[in-house]
Amino acid sequence: MGKRLEHITPELADFIQQQKIFFVGTAAEEGRVNISPKGTDTFRVLGENKIVWLNLTGSGNETAAHLLKNNRMTIMFCAFEGKPMILRLYGTAQIFHNRDEKFQEYFRLFEDFTGARQIIEMDVDLVQTSCGFAVPFMDFKEERTILTNWADKQGEEGIKKYWAEKNVRSIDGFETKIFDE
Repeated sequence: MGKRLEHITPELADFIQQQKIFFVGTAAEEGRVNISPKGTDTFRVLGENKIVWLNLTGSGNETAAHLLKNNRMTIMFCAFEGKPMILRLYGTAQIFHNRDEKFQEYFRLFEDFTGARQIIEMDVDLVQTSCGFAVPFMDFKEERTILTNWADKQGEEGIKKYWAEKNVRSIDGFETKIFDE
């Protein structure tokens, strides 16, 4: 059944690479807990205990706000095809924006998405697998292009305007520092 590991094994890195969706969990000391689904090719394993993922523009910016208050993060993958498994990565994370040198370094690992909002780097301190026996089978049909098409249509200035309207504060009123220098 479940196992606890100190690092991401090559087999688990392969499993991660095959997944089409992952879930990010964060929480500040108070307020709401956020669980956010992430799709598209936005996740990279950099080593046994380090991952990064590209955070695209969304209707909220809860992950960033929470990480500024409390840098704990959990990422979960579920096998919807093939052998059942749930994989959780636990650790601490930090946020990099376009203005940061690390963002520029990591951004080269990803497709050039209009509306790339942040890159999150996570130091993994615990890897946990569990059975996933109750996770249903689901067939992947295709990536949705709605977000990327919308972002391309907005352009860089339109995206910044949207961020100013929707991404400066969390639903609990916490700052995201999306524009801070």
